[in-house]
Amino acid sequence: MPIESILRHVHKHPGFVYERVEWGGRTGELLHVHVRPRTGSRAICSKCDTKGPGYDRLPERSFTFIPLWGIAVFLIYAMRRVDCPTCGVTVEKVPWANGKEHTTLVYAWFLASWAKVLSWQEVARRFRTSWDTVFRSVEAAVVWGLAQRCLDGIRSIGVDELAWKKGHKYLTLVYQLDHGCKRLLWIGQDRTMKTFHGFFDFLGEARAQSIAFIVSDMWRAFLSVVAKRASAAVHVLDRFHVEQLLHKALDTVRRQEVRALRAKGDEAVLTKTRWLLLKRKDNLTRPQAGRLRELVRINLKSVRAYLLKEQFRRFWSYTSPAWAGRFLDVWTRMAMRSRIAPLKTFAKTLRDHRDLLLNWFRARQAFSHGAVEGFNNKARVTTRKAYGFRTYRHAEIALYHALGNLPEPPFAHRFC
Repeated sequence: MPIESILRHVHKHPGFVYERVEWGGRTGELLHVHVRPRTGSRAICSKCDTKGPGYDRLPERSFTFIPLWGIAVFLIYAMRRVDCPTCGVTVEKVPWANGKEHTTLVYAWFLASWAKVLSWQEVARRFRTSWDTVFRSVEAAVVWGLAQRCLDGIRSIGVDELAWKKGHKYLTLVYQLDHGCKRLLWIGQDRTMKTFHGFFDFLGEARAQSIAFIVSDMWRAFLSVVAKRASAAVHVLDRFHVEQLLHKALDTVRRQEVRALRAKGDEAVLTKTRWLLLKRKDNLTRPQAGRLRELVRINLKSVRAYLLKEQFRRFWSYTSPAWAGRFLDVWTRMAMRSRIAPLKTFAKTLRDHRDLLLNWFRARQAFSHGAVEGFNNKARVTTRKAYGFRTYRHAEIALYHALGNLPEPPFAHRFC
C-alpha cells in the first residue's frame, strides 16, 4: 500500500491531498510528504476562520509528523495567503498545525502521551527532537485539556502541600476524590491562606458550596480557609498525617532515649530499632518480631511510647463517631499521664482537633481516604522523573499532565 494511501486513511483532512512522497536527507533517512490543496478548495483565514479567495503562495514549509517505521516524516506544504474581506491579506489556516508551529498536532499529542510514562528528556532523545519541543507539546495538551474539562458535580476534595524546590518552596495541590472521578483539580504556588483562597476563587461560590467533604492535614492555613469558604462541608483530617505525627513523636522519644543511654555507656539496647518500633506488627520479619519481644520486656520510655502507638491503632477500627470519641478521650488521658513529652504534645494536638478527627468516621464511606497520599506519591514520582523543575510553570504543566486526568481529542492515541 502506498504511503499516501496510509496517510489518507489515518490522517485525513478534507480540502487537502497527499500528492507524493520523496526520500529526503543525504542518507535517505527522511520522508518528505508533499501536500497540496484540493482543486477548487478555498483557503481559510487564520484570524476569523472564514473562507476567502487566494492571494498568492509563500515558500514551502515543513511540518514534523509522527515517525513511520523509525523514519522521520515531514509534511511539505506551501501556505496560501488569503484575501479575507474582513481581515485583509492573511496566511491560511491549516488543519494539521497551529499558527507558526512546525510540529503537527498529532505529533504533539504523540509526544505528550509518551511524556506521561517517560521523562521529557528521554522522550526527546528517543524521538530525535528537542526538550523544548516536548515541553511545548505537553503544554499544548494541558492547555487544551484544562479548557475542555468539566468542573461540575465535585463533592469531595483533598488538599495537601508538595515540596517542589529546595529552600522550602511548596505547591498547594487540590484533588477531586469522588468515587469514579479522582484527579488533580488545581495547583497554587506556595501554601499560604492567600494561595488556598485562590482555589475557591477559581472554583466559584456555587461550586464551592456544593462540596460536601474536604480532606486536609492540620496546617492552620487549610483549616482557616475551609472554615471560611466551605463551612457547610464536612472537614476530615487525613489519617496518614495523623499517623505521621504519632510516628514522629515516637521517633523523637527513641532518639532522646538513645542519647541518654549513650551518655550512660549503654547504647546497645536501642541500636537499630527505629523501624522496629515504627513498622506495623504485621509487616515485621521473623527476626524483627523476636527482637521486639525481647525489647518490650525492658522498662524504657521508647517501649511505653510504642505500646501507646499500637493501642492508638484501634481508633481507626471504630464505626461510630461516639465510641471513637470515647476511645480518643481515654487514650489522650493515658498519653498525658505517661510523662513522655512528645506524646503529650501529640495528645494535645488531638484534643485541639477532636471534632475534625471524628469527621473521619462520619464521612467514612463517602470518598477514598487514601487517595490524597496516593496522589502525592505520584506527584513526587513526577518531580523525581523530571530531576526537578526549572520554573513553576514547568512544575504546573507536568503535574496537570500526570495527575489531571485531562480529556484528549479522539485522535490522540491512534499512533501510539
